[in-house]
Amino acid sequence: MLQQRTLKTITRAVGVGLHSGQRVELTLRPAQPDTGIVFRRVDLPQPVDIPISAAAVTDTRLASTIGTGNAKVHTVEHLMSACAGLGIDNLYVDITAEEVPILDGSSASFVFLLQSAGIELQNAPRRFIRVTRPVEVRQGEGAAAKWARLTPYHGYKLSFEIDFDHPAVDSTGQRVEFELGLGNYSRDIARARTFGFTRDVEMMRSNGLALGGGLDNAIVMDDYKVLNADGLRYDDEFVKHKILDAMGDLYLIGKPLLAAYSAFRSGHAMNNLLLRELLAQRDAWEEVTFEDERQAPSGFLQPVRAW
Repeated sequence: MLQQRTLKTITRAVGVGLHSGQRVELTLRPAQPDTGIVFRRVDLPQPVDIPISAAAVTDTRLASTIGTGNAKVHTVEHLMSACAGLGIDNLYVDITAEEVPILDGSSASFVFLLQSAGIELQNAPRRFIRVTRPVEVRQGEGAAAKWARLTPYHGYKLSFEIDFDHPAVDSTGQRVEFELGLGNYSRDIARARTFGFTRDVEMMRSNGLALGGGLDNAIVMDDYKVLNADGLRYDDEFVKHKILDAMGDLYLIGKPLLAAYSAFRSGHAMNNLLLRELLAQRDAWEEVTFEDERQAPSGFLQPVRAW
């Protein structure tokens, strides 16, 4: 049986929110089988649980926000991406403010936290959502067109293409394909940082956004070049961060996908729209488990790779 996974022990981190600039404490706790991933706002007078789901996403401007009632958690995608990359099924995420800490702007710190806590197999089958026919969402026409799609695939593969009119971005790789079962998420994807442009910072800050952003937790560019003294971590770091984000956004469906995801100029909003479209087309997917591990896609049986 291909088993569910949680943490062996509790692990903690402290940081600031990228957009709020608020100090926030994050505690990751083991959870029972079939709990899923549940964010808990423990700073509220009455703590509120927010289980992840496609429908729990309430805002997709510059990040993925989930919520229930008046309780929200912003910028969940980097932590969710680490959970997807390491195959974590069940987890409580206690948080003392309304935004997940940005840490270094990638998923690498979350991978380190999860692996430091240790990953434990549970006596329950992993439940997958297997895509059985193509589902696609599109917006815009011509040069403004963007799209995202899921197609049937025995495994989990993501391909992404970006199109930015900026010399620093255009000089790097524009397209990346990553297969979860065959690649190494920690090495190949997790270290890719979020990025932004100085020309947008003033506008964002006037709207109460990017208050915690800086060169220590983002790639920052002026009109011509990358401003970070240490440059890029990957030759194609920009598009790899889009893969990182997409893995986090798609994992908000609540179970690992068996599908091939491909996208052009997609973002948080379109990724969530794709999940909602998939779930609305009930004949386009099925829930599966693997009692015989040999029938699972290649790579899903391997223990989580350390750094």
